[in-house]
Amino acid sequence: LILIGGFVQLLAGFLAFRKYDHLGGAAFLTFSALWSSYGATRIIAAAYHSWQNITLPSGNASHLLPAGIGAGNSEGFTAGSIAFLVLNAFLIILASSFNVVLLCVTLAMELLTICLLLFTLENLPLPFEIVMLSILSIICFYGATASLANCMFGKDLMMMGPPLFTVESSKKDTEDPPPCVCPRSHCTSGLRTIADLLNTGAVCGVPTDTVYALAASCKHPQAIEKVYRIKDRPQEKPICIFISNLDQLRAAAPPISPLLWEFMENVYPGGIGCIIKKGEWLKKLGVGAGYSRVGTQDSIMIRVPDLTVLVHLIDMTGPLAITSANPSGEVDSTHHDMVISRLGRKLEGVLCDGESDEVVASTVVNCTKIDEKGGITIVREGCVPAGKVLQIFESVKNR
Repeated sequence: LILIGGFVQLLAGFLAFRKYDHLGGAAFLTFSALWSSYGATRIIAAAYHSWQNITLPSGNASHLLPAGIGAGNSEGFTAGSIAFLVLNAFLIILASSFNVVLLCVTLAMELLTICLLLFTLENLPLPFEIVMLSILSIICFYGATASLANCMFGKDLMMMGPPLFTVESSKKDTEDPPPCVCPRSHCTSGLRTIADLLNTGAVCGVPTDTVYALAASCKHPQAIEKVYRIKDRPQEKPICIFISNLDQLRAAAPPISPLLWEFMENVYPGGIGCIIKKGEWLKKLGVGAGYSRVGTQDSIMIRVPDLTVLVHLIDMTGPLAITSANPSGEVDSTHHDMVISRLGRKLEGVLCDGESDEVVASTVVNCTKIDEKGGITIVREGCVPAGKVLQIFESVKNR
């Protein structure tokens, strides 16, 4: 029965860890080790004494050490018992801050450890051991029944008792609320929240396949103007647009040469943005009223990101005006916390997606003269090396 009790304590410890109750898990695993050690020594002791009574003259067995301990080994068992006493003392202190039942279990285990210590010293009164085991059994039975009943019915049907003391935390009980709406990217509701904000003319921080960016709907030129104010971005610096796939661009039917189409098919989706000639076809793409606020008078940079969550967002909003989510001239934001702390009070929302995939922005390629002798030029080298971009271009051109 004692060994079965040890197995039950072990099972309780694993279940506690599964529920992220680290104190309960550590306590029950410790109890399992103690319970099993105590049970094993008692069983071996009984077997050893029975054997001694058979093989030795009557009366000699009573002078031997308990079984499993044997001459020369009792010091180790005694030291182990003392170690359990010290370890369980810490559990008693911790249990005091939880509830009375757990405290009683740890106190009973401390008395049981004293029984084990007395047993190793051959000075354990049998009535004391019986009383301790009975008390422990009653407390464990009540605690298990109360915990099971309260969990099943979702309310305190059986009292577990209040903690004897609570630790006052120096930190605030609740953190300050974020300065803007900050949904998680893995939740459909979070994606819909940011999409709704963008569709009403808000500016939001969003993850990309490179670094975090500020996004505004191309249907709302006032939102694009707000991006400039939020970043303190010089007006002469153009803002690019993101689309979700290359088919959207084909549907808009821009006057693009076969070479440029082939080049874009090889770099999209990914961390390369292509600058192409601007035209009325952008309105077919869904740019709408923001036509004059994206790109320059003659050109526009378009990119298809390689990030599922952002592609889904663009499908819900249409093309987005995008620029890096940092004050102008400062380093890029590589985590949503950086966006919130630096620009959160100026934004309506931030789509939280953890660490960014890259630490630098995209590579920008001027493709406006791709069919001429000069071919393409690297405007900004970013996460994709310039050499790789040129290698892709040469390969496409040769084909």
